Amino acid sequence: MIPESFFFWVRGTGFQIAVALFVGGMVFRMAALALMARRKSLAEPRGSEWGPGLRMIWRRSFVLPQLGFRGKLTFVSGYLFHLGLLLVVLFLSQHILLLRSVLGFGWPSLPRGVIDVAAVLAMAALVVLLVHRVTDPVKRLLSDFQDYLSWTVTCLPLLTGFLLSRNAGFDYRTLLTVHLLTVELLLVVMPFTKLAHMFSTFGARWYNGAIAGLKGVLP
Repeated sequence: MIPESFFFWVRGTGFQIAVALFVGGMVFRMAALALMARRKSLAEPRGSEWGPGLRMIWRRSFVLPQLGFRGKLTFVSGYLFHLGLLLVVLFLSQHILLLRSVLGFGWPSLPRGVIDVAAVLAMAALVVLLVHRVTDPVKRLLSDFQDYLSWTVTCLPLLTGFLLSRNAGFDYRTLLTVHLLTVELLLVVMPFTKLAHMFSTFGARWYNGAIAGLKGVLP
């Protein structure tokens, strides 16, 4: 069994350190990206930026591209994972209680059955994405340690949280401690890896479309 003192450290000081590193790292990462985007262009503008930027967000986010079966499977799996993760993080009753303690307000939770289905679908989608990464020759060649690290630290909180909800394998305190540790690991790793895209995706897509618009190219 996990010592009680370690459990309370993970739940208190450890979590605070992880959140501080997450917030500080994300602020630094987003500030660096914003400064890069503000570099002055010496080319004469040939069009507008807002329209093409918004069109690029729409096309890259909500329009299924012309892909083969495996490409479409990966595309759908990616959205299924993000949707499932969003439901688990924001609508599990225990998570809402935690967020209420931080934000001062909360919202209704979803039934546990819905959360369980969302978690299983999210983990299944992650497995599909991993299989595609290691079996597709191009993706396997382009993948590096950071890609597999990102996959691992994303999957662990879902897996340990699901085991915790089922009280499977160990006593409750041990499972909760392990779950909290995986969440804190994710928070620490996120700002310094490709997982930072959770804050930069839509901005990057708008920027690519805006640059194309300024050059007179319809994205």
